[in-house]
Amino acid sequence: MKTRTILPALLIIVAGSVMACRESSIPKPAGYFRIDLPKKEYHLLTGDYPYSFEYPVYGTINNRPGNNAEPYWINIEFPDYKARIYISYKDVRNNLTQLTEDSHNLAYKHTIKADAIEEKLWSNDSSKVYGILYDVKGNAASAVQFYMTDSTRHYLRGSLYFMSQPNEDSLKPVIEFFRKDIVHLIETLSWKNEK
Repeated sequence: MKTRTILPALLIIVAGSVMACRESSIPKPAGYFRIDLPKKEYHLLTGDYPYSFEYPVYGTINNRPGNNAEPYWINIEFPDYKARIYISYKDVRNNLTQLTEDSHNLAYKHTIKADAIEEKLWSNDSSKVYGILYDVKGNAASAVQFYMTDSTRHYLRGSLYFMSQPNEDSLKPVIEFFRKDIVHLIETLSWKNEK
């Protein structure tokens, strides 16, 4: 009679031990694909532009197609990453304040989706390159924008866009990668005075 009472208790203990040792199924957090990024290398922009800079070898220059494209407006295309840096150029003709205000407004249009916008002032007296680099944080359409000018003749504006749904978490490594290319572009920017 004693064996009959111990057996069910023993079975309960063994079953409980087996259940305790079993792995619980906890869902894994969502992950993102690994993105292999190329080695940083640059070459000089050639062509009949009033500006010059170095751009990545893994990018291609594309003159802006369409009827509304202005002279000297180009795109730097990165098809492997579905990314593009739009470059626009304007002559400064007593309109520097308006051009600067337009650039500021275009950058701050992203405040609807942006968590923050950080501004970095740029000033290089030897090459006469002055401007602002805008780092747009959050799920905004454009993560990096900038404008550069010599304050008298030349005005260059750029913005980085991805042809995908904005997601700062998944795009962060690529945004940082292309941000370094934009900084290199700015550091090597020079103006051609003949037009």
